[in-house]
Amino acid sequence: MTKNNNLHGFPLSRRAALAAVAVSAATLFAFAAPAPSFAADKSIKVGIMAGEEEDIWRVVTSEAAKKGLKIETVIFNDYTQPNEALERGEVDANAFQHQPYLDNQIKQHGYHITRVGYTGVWPIGLYTKKYKSVAEIPEGAVIGVPNDPSNEGRALRVLQSEGLIKLKDGTGILATVADVTDNPKKIDIKELDAGIVGRSIDDLDAGVVNTDWALKSGLSPAERIAQEPIADNPYRNFIAVKDDNKDAEWVKTLVSSYQNDTVKAEFDKVYKGTGLSAY
Repeated sequence: MTKNNNLHGFPLSRRAALAAVAVSAATLFAFAAPAPSFAADKSIKVGIMAGEEEDIWRVVTSEAAKKGLKIETVIFNDYTQPNEALERGEVDANAFQHQPYLDNQIKQHGYHITRVGYTGVWPIGLYTKKYKSVAEIPEGAVIGVPNDPSNEGRALRVLQSEGLIKLKDGTGILATVADVTDNPKKIDIKELDAGIVGRSIDDLDAGVVNTDWALKSGLSPAERIAQEPIADNPYRNFIAVKDDNKDAEWVKTLVSSYQNDTVKAEFDKVYKGTGLSAY
């Protein structure tokens, strides 16, 4: 009896040809199929400050999920904590600070952290419930300023721009009260925690308050009698990561998940014009 080389009715040579065609088709499909997102299945933790930012980042998280990046936000109430957590690897990124603040933190603690994408800017302002203009501020007035290095210098520059004080020539953005060389109205400058200045406004003649804290303290733009300029403002906030992650693909996804019209609309809704998108 002749041995049958057929299987399912096809000669062996034909079966081999069909198999080759099938393999080729599968290979073509693999090359033609869209590649998965580079952030697919990637989960990260992002440190943010409690309050309005939680509303903003709910939208950012939703935008990131569309691109395959899962974000878990970690909420902080103290400005000193997010960078420490990032340096330790407890979070993968944070979003709460401007460059002068980070520069000072790196100088103090040796952090390996870098900026990767701007978020918003909150022009710092001089607020009061007692006077209608800077000119009305009397001699011996008590004015509160934030006591952290970068924001204190920022506040003092606002007072200088309004002619209330003069700082030593060449003083940079990290000025302190020790750099005040002229104080014609003998103003008593009170150094307070950034979160306390706005809440203490009833006990002060005026206070230089970070805009986000002004919002939290119930202060309105009508009670702001001066503010820093917006053009070329060095105090734009940003997303930061560890130095060795700055070029990672997930970082690009994270930044683009913030810098878009959907998030901007939420930002404008939440901050009501007190903050401005900075990208």
